[in-house]
Amino acid sequence: MNQSRRDMLRISSVLGMAFTAGLLKPSDVFAAEWSQKVFDAKSLEDVLKALGGDKFAVSPDVTVSGPDIAENGAVVPVSIASKAANTEYMAILVDKNPSAMSAGFAIPAGTEAAISTRVKMGATSNVHALVKADGKWLVASKEIKVTLGGCGG
Repeated sequence: MNQSRRDMLRISSVLGMAFTAGLLKPSDVFAAEWSQKVFDAKSLEDVLKALGGDKFAVSPDVTVSGPDIAENGAVVPVSIASKAANTEYMAILVDKNPSAMSAGFAIPAGTEAAISTRVKMGATSNVHALVKADGKWLVASKEIKVTLGGCGG
C-alpha cells in the first residue's frame, strides 16, 4: 500500500514539474478535443466528414485484427495497426452500432501506430480501422460475427 502511494506521488511530482517547465502540455497527456458530431455519425462516410475528410482509400498498410466470432458483444477485443508513414490519427468504427465511432486516438510523431482495446458490438458487423497518414485517409475492414449482443441486444 505504501509503495503504491509513493509511486503515485513520484509520478504526480514528475508530471507536475514537466507541466510547469513547459515540457508537456495538457493536450499531450489528456484526451483529444471532444467532437459530438463524430460520435453522432452513423456511417464510415459520415464519421470521415465530421473529421474533416472527404474520401478514403482501402490500404494494405492498415490492418484490423479481432476474433472471427465474438461470443459476447459487450467485450470484443480489436486491434488496429498502420504501417503508413506519418500516421497521426487512428479510429475504430463499428457499422451496426448506434454510433459508428467506437474510439479515436491521436498518434504522436515517432510512436508505433498500433492500438488494442475492447469495443462493444450490438450485432454482427464490419469493424473498420480509419487512419490518417500524410494527410490521406486510409481504411481496412473486418467482419466480426457476434453471438450475444452487447449494445442492447
